[in-house]
Amino acid sequence: MARNALFSPGNVPAFRVLLLILLLLPHPSISNRHDYHDAIHKCLLFFEGQRSGRLPPDQRVRWRRDSALHDGATAGVDLTGGYYDAGDNVKFGFPMAFTTTMLSWSIIDFGRNMGPELNNAVKAVKWATDYLLKATAIPDVVYVQVGDAFSDHNCWERPEDMDTLRTAYKIDRAHPGSDVAGETAAALAAASIVFRSRDPGYSRLLLNRAVRVFEFADKYRGAYSNSLHFAVCPFYCDVNGYQDELLWGAVWLHKASRRRLYREYIVKNEVVLRAGDTINEFGWDNKHAGINVLISKEVLMGRAEYFESFKQNADEFICSVLPGISHPQVQYSPGGLIFKAGGSNMQHVTSLSFLLLAYSNYLSHANKIVPCGEISASPAVLKRLVKRQVDYILGDNPLQMSYMVGYGGRYPQRIHHRGSSLPSVQAHPSRIGCKAGSRYFLSPNPNPNLLVGAVVGGPNSSDAFPDSRPYFQESEPTTYINAPLVGLLAYFSAHY
Repeated sequence: MARNALFSPGNVPAFRVLLLILLLLPHPSISNRHDYHDAIHKCLLFFEGQRSGRLPPDQRVRWRRDSALHDGATAGVDLTGGYYDAGDNVKFGFPMAFTTTMLSWSIIDFGRNMGPELNNAVKAVKWATDYLLKATAIPDVVYVQVGDAFSDHNCWERPEDMDTLRTAYKIDRAHPGSDVAGETAAALAAASIVFRSRDPGYSRLLLNRAVRVFEFADKYRGAYSNSLHFAVCPFYCDVNGYQDELLWGAVWLHKASRRRLYREYIVKNEVVLRAGDTINEFGWDNKHAGINVLISKEVLMGRAEYFESFKQNADEFICSVLPGISHPQVQYSPGGLIFKAGGSNMQHVTSLSFLLLAYSNYLSHANKIVPCGEISASPAVLKRLVKRQVDYILGDNPLQMSYMVGYGGRYPQRIHHRGSSLPSVQAHPSRIGCKAGSRYFLSPNPNPNLLVGAVVGGPNSSDAFPDSRPYFQESEPTTYINAPLVGLLAYFSAHY
């Protein structure tokens, strides 16, 4: 009887407010003052552990060595460099481009808060954009993957020892991929803003390349999952369609170039390319929420009334993720962590939190709030919600475990990562073959090489976490988990 009364129409608003308050409070088992400066330092250091190619003299992750120095040779091109996306040794262009976009957005919005880590953040972007420039050097061609994922995943070996197929996969006019090309254009355009004052020549190169890649993506439409299904699926299939990446690319080109044609493209294609779809999704495969939040800044600044519908979508996104009134696709664990079905949940936590924080800043500058029925989402409420997510990652959770390797007194020891789990080249100079690495994969021992700053996929919906390599959805780190977190940590390092 009491349970029914609690959820009766007259009491639902009160329940929602109560739930929102409870989920914004620190977890009762722990309440630490976190060292966000240390956390952002480590968060950025992770990217150096993911580097492919010839490592620079200032490489700080010393247990890594040069790797994949002949990438692209079979296709007659140079595709060395870039990042391994996660715990394997494949270079997937789609998540790498999204990682680059989010690192750039982190710098654009929060670079002023990064202090001495700003230089490392810019270096992390450039390591990616140098590779993306190589991948887009030929007009109407984008190299979108290096490495055969099936043969790579059949082995457990260090990137320095790789002997699996390093096939270079591309999209072109006959085999389109508007999704990955649109994201690549967005990454190059966003990065051009990062380098606008730091290196104007490099910035112009990035922007001009972004323009060319976007024109290719728009003119030759199609999903790369159709063109290269055998290579990219089921790993980074675009299940959401390519339309959002075209809008995403246009929005970043609009922001980077201020050319009228991109504004007109966005307005003309808002409905055609479904800007209002799945508004509470944001990640390497789905850009809808990001599109709406990014454009809304101009509306809130009073400069772009013609984008008003995007702000309405952004407001709906905010309401859809608030505790107590969130969309069925967005849930919260008992410990207060955002949870979405599927693998590697921390990618949703960091990406959605980034949008919440960015939008809260835009609202603050415009002195606005978001009405969500009986609840109003003020900038302060949104910031508290984001801080709750960041603090959960850093250890304020039921397990009292940091999900960032190397941060705090307790963190994952057996992450699903080849280079981290196998002896380093320095410790074991002789080659470790494809299947010889299996015993390290199955070992109960902690990884010998600390991949400092790596944030793993994280706990399940009940806050449980198996610190075990075979549980890759929980124990594998990715670059696109860390990239949005860079911006979040920058903000909190300056304000708390």
